Amino acid sequence: MVERHPAKTAPHRAVPRLGAVLRDARKAAGLSAQAVAEASGLSIDTVRSIESGRTASPAFVTVARLAAVLDVSLDSLSGATLVDGRSS
Repeated sequence: MVERHPAKTAPHRAVPRLGAVLRDARKAAGLSAQAVAEASGLSIDTVRSIESGRTASPAFVTVARLAAVLDVSLDSLSGATLVDGRSS
């Protein structure tokens, strides 16, 4: 039996959580995915891909743009993006 290293599998579990946090923040702000895409300068496909968890590792600058548009701090997202799932 082959054992998987937790660090290699953990990011895939963290990303959907990040996407859910961003989606919840977007909905709480009363914004559509299209409005967030336009305000952040990202494509609608990028926003949807992150929210759904299909994007395995969104770039920091991408997450920072979304956080700015949604008026959430990067600190508030840190628990969603940590590899081991522990918040700081």
